[in-house]
Amino acid sequence: MLSFDLASTLANTLMAATEQTRNARRKRRPPEVIMQRLVSAAAQEFSHSGYRGATTATIAARAEVTEAQLFRYFDSKADLFRAAVAEPLNAAFAAFNARQLQTIPSPQERHEATDRYIADLRQFITEHRKMLLCMLLAEAYSPDGIRGVGGLDALGEYFRLGADVMAGHVDANPRVAPELMVRVSFAAVLANELFRDWLFPRGMASAGDVDAAITRFVREGLSANDATQNSKAGQRRKP
Repeated sequence: MLSFDLASTLANTLMAATEQTRNARRKRRPPEVIMQRLVSAAAQEFSHSGYRGATTATIAARAEVTEAQLFRYFDSKADLFRAAVAEPLNAAFAAFNARQLQTIPSPQERHEATDRYIADLRQFITEHRKMLLCMLLAEAYSPDGIRGVGGLDALGEYFRLGADVMAGHVDANPRVAPELMVRVSFAAVLANELFRDWLFPRGMASAGDVDAAITRFVREGLSANDATQNSKAGQRRKP
């Protein structure tokens, strides 16, 4: 039989070998894998704790790397936030813009096209709700000068494209400037989706009724600038 000392020595040797193997595996991770793990861990942590609550130590632990390794890839928590939250959200907005521009509806199809657009925008906001809230809170409470939702290039492009489309359907004197209308309609959908649970307590209305109300509100707001509507309104105002 092995003596106690020899058995203890063998056990310690095995434990040391196991730890060395784990360290070797960590060291052998390619840089792109470490980067991916850090970005994924950061996205989870920012969504869970917000910008202020998240720490680089916690993110590193989630990614199973050291905090020192984290800072080899990102100079600051703000840089990591941009890579994990802002850049993916910006890319998602760009893809949304591209989908909306695939087809230009005819005047006869505008009603249905407007409803589809509102439904697509509501779905987009719902799918990216955590990211959007994270961006809004980061801009409001971050001391690091984080640019929030308003700093997304693709959102600025969304507003520009939307204003151009609206301008093509209004007369020379619209009731509301297209560049304002596109922002107001976006804000209406954004607020109703982000704060749905607070705005519409359980039992107040069904989800379908809320969706229909949002759609009708935005659709009728957008149609207020229609050239035909304005022409009729002008005729009614004539003595």
